[in-house]
Amino acid sequence: METVNKVTEGRRPHIVDHIKNGEVALVINTVGDKVSQMDSASLRRAALVQNVPYQTTMAGARATLMAIEAGLKRKLTVKPLQEYYAVGTKG
Repeated sequence: METVNKVTEGRRPHIVDHIKNGEVALVINTVGDKVSQMDSASLRRAALVQNVPYQTTMAGARATLMAIEAGLKRKLTVKPLQEYYAVGTKG
């Protein structure tokens, strides 16, 4: 595990640098105090621009983890809705 600097700490590379460099696959950022709120805006923007998934709550992070695990356990397939539900009525 690697410790990464916060943006407001002023030391580089910081988390936004890592996001911009494509070194981050998922951001989980729970915001508490004013300092972390200042970091949050730059984190959100970098994640958005780089198309990195961004979670702001632990519940959201857990749901994301569960979805990733489910996707790894089974192969996803695509079917048209008509295969799930009968279309129209015969009469």
